[in-house]
Amino acid sequence: MDSESEIDVPPFFLCPISLQIMKDPVILPTGITYDRDSIERWLGNNNKTCPVTKQPIPPDADLTPNIILRRLIQSWCTLNASHGFHCIPTPRPPASRAQISKLIHSATSSSSHHSQIKCLRQLKSLAKESEANKRSIESAGAVDFLASVVVNFNHDSELDCIEQFGSSPCDEALSLLHGLHISEPALKDLVNRNGEFVDSLTRVMQRGTYESRAYAVQISKSMLHMADPLRIIGIRTGFFGEVVQLVRDQISKQASKAALGLLIEMCPWGRNRVKAVESGAVSVLVDLLLDSSERRACEMALAALDVLCQCAEGRAEFVKHAAGLAVVSKKILRVSTVATEKAVRILLSVGKSSATAAVLQEMLQIGVVAKLCLVLQVEGSGRAKDKAREVLRLHARVWKNSPCVPPTLLSSYPAARGLRW
Repeated sequence: MDSESEIDVPPFFLCPISLQIMKDPVILPTGITYDRDSIERWLGNNNKTCPVTKQPIPPDADLTPNIILRRLIQSWCTLNASHGFHCIPTPRPPASRAQISKLIHSATSSSSHHSQIKCLRQLKSLAKESEANKRSIESAGAVDFLASVVVNFNHDSELDCIEQFGSSPCDEALSLLHGLHISEPALKDLVNRNGEFVDSLTRVMQRGTYESRAYAVQISKSMLHMADPLRIIGIRTGFFGEVVQLVRDQISKQASKAALGLLIEMCPWGRNRVKAVESGAVSVLVDLLLDSSERRACEMALAALDVLCQCAEGRAEFVKHAAGLAVVSKKILRVSTVATEKAVRILLSVGKSSATAAVLQEMLQIGVVAKLCLVLQVEGSGRAKDKAREVLRLHARVWKNSPCVPPTLLSSYPAARGLRW
C-alpha cells in the first residue's frame, strides 16, 4: 500500500496501530476497527487491552470482519490505481474451531503414523496462514495433543517414519508447537506436567533429528522461562547434558542461543550450577569463545560462564582449562561493553576465591593483569572498571612490581587497600 503520491488517504482506511491502509479490517468487541495482521500481532505480544480505548479484550474475543469497510477500501484503491494504490484481494476467512477440532480428532483417533503426519501438516499449513489460525489451533486444545505426540517419542519408530514419509509425528508436532508461539498459560501447563514433558524433550534432544533437537531446546527455553523456581531446581542432570551438547554441536544459531539462554536462566537456582558443570558446560563455553567472533554468542557464553564461576566447581573447571583465562581476557574491550563487564566479573570470581599462586602467575604471564590495567585507562563502563580495580587491588602485592606489566599501564595500577605506594 506504500505510495509516493501525495493523494490523501481517508483516515478511516488507516489502521490505528500501523497507520497503514487496512487489507483485512476487523472489529474488536470494543467497537474499534483494526487491520487483522496488526491487531493479531498486538494480541500475540501479550497485550490484553484495546490500543485505542484501553478496554480489556477477552482471550477468546472474536475478530469480526468489517466487510463494508473492506469493500470501500477496495473500491477506493481501484479508483486510485494510477496513483500507485493496488486493489487488495479479498482475504481468506480464518479456520473455524470446528475445522481444527476435526483435524485434531482425526490425528488422535488414528493409529496410522501417515494419517497423523498428514493431519499435523494440515494444522501447520493453517498456522502459517494467520495469527488468528494460530490462536484458534491453541484454543481448540491442540497444545495437549501435540505434547502427547512428543511424550510418545520413540527413536526407532521415528526413524522408520522419516524413511517412509520424510518426517515423523514428533518432528511435525515440535515444529507446530514452536511455530504457534503459544500463550503463557499454555506454556505453564506444559511445565506443570510433573516433568513428563521436559523428560520427553530431553529424549528428543538426545536422539532426535537436527530439526527436532533445535525445536526442543527452543520450546524448553520458552517454557522454563515461565516456570517457578521449584520446577527449575527439579530439572534433572540429563537435561543439562543435552543442552550443553547442543551448545557444542552448534546445529543452528537459534538452537545455540536458546541453549545458552537456558544455561543463563537455570543455573542460578539450587544445585543447577553444579549439574551444568558436571555436564561439561565450562569446557564447552570456553571452546565456544575460542571459535566464535559473533557478538551475541560471545556475550551469552561469557554470561553463562559468569554464572558457573560463582560456584567452586565451576571455577575449578575454568582455571583447569588451558585456554580459560586467556580467552576471557582476550574478549575484554574487543566485543562489547556487556562482554567486557561479564569477562571482568569472571576474573573477579577467580581472583577472589580461586587465586592460587599458580593461577596468579598465569594471569600475570598471559597478560590478564595488563588487560585489567588497560580497562582502567579507557573510557567506558564504570562497572567493569570497578571490578577490574577490585581484582588488581586484591593481588597488588604479587602483581604491581612485576616486569610483566608494561610501564605505560603501571601508572594506572591501583594501590592495594591499606597500603601506600
